[in-house]
Amino acid sequence: MGGGNGAKAAQKRERNAKNAGGTAKSQLKVNAKAMNIQCDTCKATFLSTTREAALTEHAVNKHNKTLVQCFPGFQAAAPAK
Repeated sequence: MGGGNGAKAAQKRERNAKNAGGTAKSQLKVNAKAMNIQCDTCKATFLSTTREAALTEHAVNKHNKTLVQCFPGFQAAAPAK
């Protein structure tokens, strides 16, 4: 009789853990640094990859203002080719 699937899975996990060599690294610090767009009205922060439409939606829905009033320094990223 051979080992069941549970035994094979455990062996594979062990083998992969040994080969991985390191522990998983957290992305939290990198994400915190990328939050560099800030609303002047409520000081909410947004990722640098946030699109103009989402920022406009925030400005209109939360503050009844325009994009320029809430995010005066925002410049839309050039479209990818």
